[in-house]
Order: sequence, then structure tokens, then C-alpha cells
Amino acid sequence: MTVTARREFGDGVLARGAAAVHRVLVIELGLLVAAAPGLVLLAALVPDVSNAPLVALALVPVGPALSAAVFAWRASLREPGLEPLRHFVRGYRANALDVLRWEVPVLALLTVLVTNLTHLDAAVAHPVARAAVQGVLLLLLVATVLWSAHVLVLTSLFTLRTRDAALLGLHHLGRRVSLGAASLAVLAGGVVALTSDWVLALLGSLFALLLLHNAGPMTAEIEEHHTA
Repeated sequence: MTVTARREFGDGVLARGAAAVHRVLVIELGLLVAAAPGLVLLAALVPDVSNAPLVALALVPVGPALSAAVFAWRASLREPGLEPLRHFVRGYRANALDVLRWEVPVLALLTVLVTNLTHLDAAVAHPVARAAVQGVLLLLLVATVLWSAHVLVLTSLFTLRTRDAALLGLHHLGRRVSLGAASLAVLAGGVVALTSDWVLALLGSLFALLLLHNAGPMTAEIEEHHTA
């Protein structure tokens, strides 16, 4: 720990534990404040597929907020002082626009995919054709979610053009990092299904930490081969 951290929390196991809890809580607070407009809208919506466009709109602020949390975690782990809020604000200012450039089109695409899946029975009458179309749509949906997880980390930690981040995310789509991202997506879905979306929001800081940890091999490769 740094000298400042030692002064504030002391040293030893309890001190390190207190510092870790401090980081979790402060980053979580930053995430909730940054995502608040979307979270309020989500809370007001009835869970129905007809609200898919509004859900997508509500998720727009979540992307930059989660990106800032990933940035803050990486900075806090590399510089173990007690300034996670400063790291969060710096990450939000640096990356919010970069995240929105790809997040908004992705949310629009996911809205179209979900809407088509829910109305597939009316659109495709033949059972075999319907099953085939459903499989393609589900594959696109899963691939888009996993790709988004990769690109979120990339745009959070590196200064990349949107096109380059998209290509790097696509390059890692079939690798082990995607399996970890899929596990996190299932975990997030399970939390929402068993509890509520507010519980997932309250676990957002820890989710960002898991996302960063899972992407470790990908970020290490990019630092080695694609950055100066």
C-alpha cells in the first residue's frame, strides 16, 4: 500500500481488507450516480417486450458508467492508494464518448434482435424455418453480447479508434476470454431473474472487477503486441 493508504488505514490484513471495502463502495457509488438516469427509467418500466426500446434507452448511461468502473479498478490495482473516486471520474471523462460510439448502435441491434425473437411465431409459419431463424437470431444475440463485453474493456483501458476496438473485440470472440464473459452474462442474468435488476446494479462494482479480471489475457496480449 502507499504511504497515504497506510496513514488512513494502517497496515496488516485488516487494513488491506478495509482498503478493499473502501474501493468497492466508492467505485459502486460512482457507478450508481453515473448510471442513475437509466436506472430510474428501468425502475419505472413494466417488464414487457414492448418496452424493449425504452430498456435500450435506459441502458445507454450504464455503458460509460461500467467503463469508468473498469478503468477505476485497473488504476486502483496498479496504484493501490485510496483514490478510487478520482480514478472513476478520470475514466468517465476519458472514455464516455468512445463507449457511446459503439454502445448506442449495439443497443439498437439488440433491441431489433429481441423484438424479432419474441414475434417469430407470427413472422415465420413453417416450424423448421422458424427454428432455423431462431437459431441464427440467438447466435447473433449471444455473439453481440460477448463482443460488447470485450469492446467495453478495450475502450475502457486503451486509447483506440472505434474500428480498431471493434476488430480486436471480434478477434477475441472465439477465445477463452469469451467463455468467461459468457459465464458473467449468465451470472448477471441469474441475479436479475432470482432477485431484481437493482441487486445487479448494487453489485456493479464487483461485476466490473470480474469483467476486468476475466479480460486479463486479452489486455495483456494487446499491451504486448498492439501498444507502444
